[in-house]
Amino acid sequence: MLKAAFKKYTLRFKQPAGTSRGVYTHKDSCFIRVFDDIDPDIFGIGECGLLKGLSNDDLPDYETKVGEVVENITNFNYYLDKGLVQYPSIRFGLEMALKDLKIQGESGLPGSRILFPSDFTQGKDFIEINGLVWMGDFYFMRKQVKEKIKSGFKCIKLKIGAIDFEKELELIRSIRKDFKPSDIEIRVDANGAFSPEEAMEKLKLLAELGLQSIEQPIRQGQWEIMASLCEKTPLPIALDEELIGIFNMDEKKKLLETVKPQYIILKPSLAGGFAASQEWIDLVKHYNIGWWVTSALESNIGLNAIAQWTYTQGNPLPQGLGTGQLYHNNFISPLSIERGKLKFDPIKEWILNGLYQ
Repeated sequence: MLKAAFKKYTLRFKQPAGTSRGVYTHKDSCFIRVFDDIDPDIFGIGECGLLKGLSNDDLPDYETKVGEVVENITNFNYYLDKGLVQYPSIRFGLEMALKDLKIQGESGLPGSRILFPSDFTQGKDFIEINGLVWMGDFYFMRKQVKEKIKSGFKCIKLKIGAIDFEKELELIRSIRKDFKPSDIEIRVDANGAFSPEEAMEKLKLLAELGLQSIEQPIRQGQWEIMASLCEKTPLPIALDEELIGIFNMDEKKKLLETVKPQYIILKPSLAGGFAASQEWIDLVKHYNIGWWVTSALESNIGLNAIAQWTYTQGNPLPQGLGTGQLYHNNFISPLSIERGKLKFDPIKEWILNGLYQ
């Protein structure tokens, strides 16, 4: 008989991670374990990766809801279908855990955490990723940029909007002084920091520096203003936070048809899992809109599942999957980053730090 349990785990950042919404020093995740009571040593793990202040399911009863799901795990189809619509990260964690357990049964490889077998999980191929530069003062950000480029990243993503905009422009100009757009691709993420009145002027200044795109220049929920920006922008705009809380297919279509962005960015923990993310991908292909996937500060458990699924999509753009090295107490996994590429070593074993050993 199918059983389940969950455990809360606090991930601690190696250094404070700054965004325009504030600074992260730690992050809590709830890990769902599913197993058959005949053989409880073989189990699937799913990470419910809540982002405080951002996730649609940042609600007081969050852990109570996780407990309800594991207590009623035999009704998992109900929860995957409609019981967790307003709890996307729990839905994703449940979907991940069930997929993990199912594939272990089919493959006969317990504990491998291979959810989507591919050339990636066999160690034959890799995923191009961007190097993430966190907010801070000018010198801290410049130091990160130099480190990322030296370590082999060909795509750099900068979080902007927290320090003086002229300083941010100066930082990007310093990169462009040494590296052409064909050498180093630059993405910026404003996290909604620009006001509607100043956004277009800032987009024009950023576009002069040969950027690949900007994520969420203004705060989400201002569809008509965002639509105007996307229509007139000199720099491709990618929607990120704008997708949060939109789960109905008609609403997804309405957003894309209204705003007409150049790109969308998918975070499965915020979108509601693999199936929900696939809906977005199928839609944007229809509208000829580009996309890529990023993690939402999950541990290596969630990152592993997202990376494996992302690889199966065959998207050649650099993905935002370089967050596995953020934490002091992350789980040891087969994932590694080499020269701007995310790799999976099928020989390397998982060490789960006492989570579910």
